[in-house]
Amino acid sequence: MDITTIGIWGGYPNKNEATSSFLIEQDGFRCLIDCGSGVLSAVQNYTELRELDAVIISHYHPDHVADIGVLQHAAMVGMQLKEWNTPLPIYAHDRDTTGFESLSYKGVTEGRALQVSEPIQLGPWEVSFCETVHPVYCLALKFTSNGKSAVFTADTAWKDELVDFAKGADFIAAESNLYEKYVGIIQGHMSGRQAGELATRAGVKQMVLTHLPQYGDIEEILASAKQTFSGAVEFAEIGKTYRI
Repeated sequence: MDITTIGIWGGYPNKNEATSSFLIEQDGFRCLIDCGSGVLSAVQNYTELRELDAVIISHYHPDHVADIGVLQHAAMVGMQLKEWNTPLPIYAHDRDTTGFESLSYKGVTEGRALQVSEPIQLGPWEVSFCETVHPVYCLALKFTSNGKSAVFTADTAWKDELVDFAKGADFIAAESNLYEKYVGIIQGHMSGRQAGELATRAGVKQMVLTHLPQYGDIEEILASAKQTFSGAVEFAEIGKTYRI
């Protein structure tokens, strides 16, 4: 599987960039993971929108869904031009009724409900889920195919269950929104040190850090991650494709 970084920021994007998002591809199937601010523009550097087969949303905070509306406009135009042949499925949990209902739009996109205890088959992958620790209900995602797996923590504070969820993963995109001094003060997010500890305890082979803050010296976050994880780790790099 190929995983391309679309955006890396938490909360809101830096200028000309996008909030945390990834494009995952295998066997010609393409799935966009989260669709926050700036994502729709950025993802077009790597794929035509009509070539997306699915979108999956971790939760309904704006930095993960802000561009859903304009994606729906693109799908509507595409359907009118007969370039999009079927409704685009958008997968997300339905604990937020209003948010989930907004995913279905005029027959051009279709919301499909996820349940934390029920893995789904999505293209070539089995996708499984783990509830995270966040101010709103949020799901971490694991894509598995041919004995390989990639984990996306989504937004979360430390949670022991994530260790088992990520066990043996070949790749993890770990949220690292906090500097160490804010652990326990700002809720619902991890620090670089905690991301590194998660990767180490789970025996993950490769980690990228995402959902980064726009303030401070983010190199501190990477340095903290390296203190607790001796494997391959870097900031998720916009436009870089990681092959698993």
